[in-house]
Amino acid sequence: MLLKTLSELNGTSGDETLVRNFLIEEIKSYVEKITIDKLGNLIAVKNQSLYGPKVLISAHMDEVALMIVSITNDGFLKFKPVGGIDARILISKTVRIGDAIVGVIGSKAIHLQKLPERQKTLSFEQLYIDIGAQSKEEASNKVKIGDYAYFVSACEPFGEGLYKGKAFDDRVGCAILVELLKQDYNFPLVAAFTVQEEVGLRGAKVAAYQIEPDFAIIVEGTVAADIMDKDEEEWITELGKGPACSIIDRTTLYSPRLVQYITELAHKNKIPLQFRRGSSGGNDAGQIHLTKSGIPTISLSVPCRYIHSFVSVISKSDYDECFNLVLALLKDLPPLNSFLSNTKEARHVK
Repeated sequence: MLLKTLSELNGTSGDETLVRNFLIEEIKSYVEKITIDKLGNLIAVKNQSLYGPKVLISAHMDEVALMIVSITNDGFLKFKPVGGIDARILISKTVRIGDAIVGVIGSKAIHLQKLPERQKTLSFEQLYIDIGAQSKEEASNKVKIGDYAYFVSACEPFGEGLYKGKAFDDRVGCAILVELLKQDYNFPLVAAFTVQEEVGLRGAKVAAYQIEPDFAIIVEGTVAADIMDKDEEEWITELGKGPACSIIDRTTLYSPRLVQYITELAHKNKIPLQFRRGSSGGNDAGQIHLTKSGIPTISLSVPCRYIHSFVSVISKSDYDECFNLVLALLKDLPPLNSFLSNTKEARHVK
């Protein structure tokens, strides 16, 4: 399964090489041009000789992880988060550094903590990674400052139509883009697999500036908080209710006309659709829609429980229907043009 392979690859912000190399092999037979820019974005062009509006489909390759920042005299590894990670989820979890080094995240044992310590949430400063080293010298022979530590989690089915695994944000989007590139279109299509989304949407800014599309579709993994200790209005999205269309988030205010168009398109194609409730968080749309003179942008996401953790959960039906909705949108491109009143005249892909 494509998603399983992508989920289990390691690739955080600034370290996306394994993911990028795998994607190149998956898409090279379906596109005419593949480039890697100076920041590391993978950009693939399909139908580059055709006239028509230039459409961008985008998903980011990076995942959240940990970076080693120091080694104690006792051989323990101190670290900082790469991307948004809650320190409370880390204690006693297994991580992998490089190909062979396995570590366990530890802290002072609870029976050694004084009462005030027990009443506070553990911070990153109180945590460390134990790789079994007995000294700083021994640990330094195995791990270097700046190395990344990755969550260890197999991607596999469980329950009724669910999948669990790491890095679904945004390997679900990467997998969907690969499948979309295998389809036939009569207009130029550009796919951007971006870098460094988790640390500030950096790759998207560079990619959109050089691609300069007429329309952009962001395919993302987003928060699903449909769990027992949350009221329904706080769920953001729900598993099993279809892909989520964003209306507003921390970085983007989406066009009401485009949102309405997506709603009608989903209804016409009998594709379940939900709206992302809440305005926290953001994705690559935040940089893409602001590029140059502005780019009409829509964001369609697969809901993920326990996002940015060791094990996220998605519904396979949401994943499949997200692909179906983006494909329907691309196939419906001529009617879509009437909604993009600010797009440039049709032109060649550069």
